[in-house]
Amino acid sequence: MTKPETPADSQTKPLKILFLCTGNSCRSQMAEGWTKTLKRGPIEAYSAGVDPKPIHPLAVKVMAEAGVDISGQRSKHVKILKDYHYDFVITVCDHARESCPVFPAETTLIHRDFEDPAAAKGGEGEVLAVFRRVRDQLRDFVQGMPENLAGEDQA
Repeated sequence: MTKPETPADSQTKPLKILFLCTGNSCRSQMAEGWTKTLKRGPIEAYSAGVDPKPIHPLAVKVMAEAGVDISGQRSKHVKILKDYHYDFVITVCDHARESCPVFPAETTLIHRDFEDPAAAKGGEGEVLAVFRRVRDQLRDFVQGMPENLAGEDQA
């Protein structure tokens, strides 16, 4: 795999990244929000799902706690975004990896599995703890982009 182009390599062309998960309700939405907050300019972020559901209110809540507003984002089916050009498509769950549509050859597919916070069980505090943990893991992943994409598993 070639090294991803970094902002220093291209001052005029941001990397376009699509985060893909099953429902586009939690993980991919949080990743899009973090990327738009932490990497605005060098990276353009998008998100979609293979079976979209409404954005989970706890995803909105925990992102707001971290100062990131994703309340205006909407769930989208990958079919409406699949004809766009992306430098990277990052699947953030195994189901999306298995169901990922075909993208052009110049698109690098990356897989990074994150726990599904929407599937968390327990009381409100326990469920919120899972959402917060996944939020923070996604933040850490996004902070390392684009350099960390070279070492990620190919989807």
